[in-house]
Amino acid sequence: MLHIFAFLVLLFALAALVYVVIVLGGLPGKIAHQREHPQAEAINVCGWVGLLTGVFWMVALVWAFTKTMTVTDSRS
Repeated sequence: MLHIFAFLVLLFALAALVYVVIVLGGLPGKIAHQREHPQAEAINVCGWVGLLTGVFWMVALVWAFTKTMTVTDSRS
């Protein structure tokens, strides 16, 4: 009986880990889409690729919160 309980706890922990990875991977892209960032798709890709390294995920998260600058041509 104890082996079955331990197996169920292990399956639950594995499912929780997969859920956390999926939520964290999509978080920068979701934030960027909500903030209507013009580069939201690039941020989303950077967030998913960043799960492999950790560094790019943090870059994507910061990038999602940045405001973009618009440049206007004053010559016309």
